Amino acid sequence: MARYIVRFVKNILGENGHEMEVCQSSIEVDAANEAGAVKLATTKFCENEHLQDWSLHADRVRVIEADFPS
Repeated sequence: MARYIVRFVKNILGENGHEMEVCQSSIEVDAANEAGAVKLATTKFCENEHLQDWSLHADRVRVIEADFPS
């Protein structure tokens, strides 16, 4: 299994009128692949935020494989 960092990102309009990305949450999970990581992280995010659907608080997810040197 690999370790992934899944970030939940939302676009917001800043005070200057420009759109910017805001990370709503970042969750580390161990999974066999990216799809599994997204599934685990979205479940955890919904539990943490007491939501039925993660997209109520974020526009998208970003997944990166955590690269820890041995």
